[in-house]
Amino acid sequence: MGKKVFHEILSLEEALHSLIQNFKQRVFHPLPAEKIKVKEALGRVTAEPVFAKRSSPYFHSAAMDGYAVHSKDTFNATEKDPVLLKIGEQALWIETGDPLPEGFDAVIPVEEVNVKEGFIEIYKSYPPYHDVRPVGEDIVATEMIIPENHFIRPFEIGAMLASGILEVVVRKKPKVGIIPTGSELLTPEEAEKEGLNPPSLIEYNSSVLKGLLEKDGAEVKVYPIAKDDEFSIKSSIEKALIENDMVLLNAGSGYGKEDFTYKVLSELGEVIINGVAIKPGKPFIASFCKNKPVLGIPGYPVSAIFCYQLFVRPLIELYLGAKLPKEEKIKGLLSRQLSSPVGVDEFVRVKVGKVGEKYIVSPLGRGAGLLMSVVRADGYLWIPAGIEGFSPGKEVEVFLWRNKEEIDYTLVCIGSHDNTLDVVYNFLRRKYPHISLSSAHVGSMGGLIAIKKGEAHLAGTHLLDETTGEYNIPFIKRILPERSVVLVNLVYRIQGFIVKKGNPKNIFSFSDLTREDVVFINRQAGSGTRLLLDKHLKDLGINPSQIRGYDQEEYTHMGVAQAVASGRADVGLGIYAAAKALDLDFIPLAEERYDILIPKEFLDLEMVQAFLDIIRNDEEFKKMVVNLGGYDVRHMGKIIYEN
Repeated sequence: MGKKVFHEILSLEEALHSLIQNFKQRVFHPLPAEKIKVKEALGRVTAEPVFAKRSSPYFHSAAMDGYAVHSKDTFNATEKDPVLLKIGEQALWIETGDPLPEGFDAVIPVEEVNVKEGFIEIYKSYPPYHDVRPVGEDIVATEMIIPENHFIRPFEIGAMLASGILEVVVRKKPKVGIIPTGSELLTPEEAEKEGLNPPSLIEYNSSVLKGLLEKDGAEVKVYPIAKDDEFSIKSSIEKALIENDMVLLNAGSGYGKEDFTYKVLSELGEVIINGVAIKPGKPFIASFCKNKPVLGIPGYPVSAIFCYQLFVRPLIELYLGAKLPKEEKIKGLLSRQLSSPVGVDEFVRVKVGKVGEKYIVSPLGRGAGLLMSVVRADGYLWIPAGIEGFSPGKEVEVFLWRNKEEIDYTLVCIGSHDNTLDVVYNFLRRKYPHISLSSAHVGSMGGLIAIKKGEAHLAGTHLLDETTGEYNIPFIKRILPERSVVLVNLVYRIQGFIVKKGNPKNIFSFSDLTREDVVFINRQAGSGTRLLLDKHLKDLGINPSQIRGYDQEEYTHMGVAQAVASGRADVGLGIYAAAKALDLDFIPLAEERYDILIPKEFLDLEMVQAFLDIIRNDEEFKKMVVNLGGYDVRHMGKIIYEN
């Protein structure tokens, strides 16, 4: 099969319009109704309005403990001329919730009466139905409880039951079939049992899509993985079409020679979209087969998630006849430059934290295969097709995946990466569940700049000054001369060469990096590790151009270790803990001091105090850091410098 030629790539607006219009013309919607038990109706959508069968309460009842009376008997009571009412005749004891005795129309709270020899003495008049819950105070028989096309919430279940309703008419759940495609795919269970060998991959997108669909009110069936042949894909689609209202094919929507989706969908129905100018998610396909939508969702996980948000959710809404909840939006300031190709709508995952009165927005990795960029993200921002990107400090709108309160209690740490910060975050969540930690890895220098601009609560830094041999303080004095800050030690750690197990290329010195058979992986410019490398190269008179891979950059120590473990590089400069985590060898070179810089204006914040509490007082935390390997906690939490 030759390389597939794609049809015209549609803009996001054109694709959405075409999908929605075709759906409305071809598909019966909203779905038919069914009657279910009210107790099982949570999250379902009403297909007709719900009216109360009986009032609630259905009898007059006491709202307080006290005495039931005839209100007319109290009209002349004053403090100077109190009224006596005989207990058992004119005043009957009643407790909260008890039915009001026949003929009585008011309740006097017990604390407002004086009991005297078989009488109660009262000092003011009481109107009819004082402290009485009258019939229908909450719900009046025949009144509408909830309208049509409404998602049923827990308290509405209570209201229906209270008013005598045991069954409710709701929309049927849209049935959605998911067909994973790809000969290289294994289920997670198969991978666990058989092991993984290239090019095999674990199929997990169907579980992600299933979770998203079920959360939005659909009934989901995941079909066996379809292999990369036309018969397998076609037969899977035909079976799924019989059993479902909509079918999602995951993967097989790209350009590869084994992508049969377009051909099969063209044979079974009509393809209306074959590529959209969005990033991620460009190879999205939409078709209608037997008047049912069959959508080709790209295989990269982030592409799959955004294609679900953009194209699948609107169809679920049409099936249900109701709007699904939208993400909360906030505006914040972008922490760094963000470029984007013109002509493409791009969706960028971001971290967000509130620093002072400003929300700071930090972009995460943008690759379509970076599932952890979604796991770590607080939300995303949308760069429209006609814009080349945003400059630092630009106010941008963020669509939140976490609620705003969580964002407000997020400690923003920008700067150098260290594995210890992940451990701090876990202990924060354990001891202070309402506090989060957002760690953006932009290098030590980037962290100091963020503190200078007021964009972070904390900055991780390990900058070695070539002249003095001192860590961090000379840079703070130069870059932040007028900023009141405190420098607190987190750890001392060992930096060295991360190499493959057994060090097969015998790499022991910086001079070895210049060898023809050695490929290096670097850290980004501005990181403390990069400055350490450059200092040693300068001292030895080595030109960076002599090192193969000097321009290949990673943003974390774990990224460097993974590059070595995967064979992408032979060696990288990093910390021992990263080498140990991936079972790599390590050649120690130097101990360095890794500190946390805190503006004094944030010292009294609950979040900052919680952070300091963990690193100063939690012995279990310190033990766990030491067990990571290559760390010394001798000065952890100690103030190193302040101005």
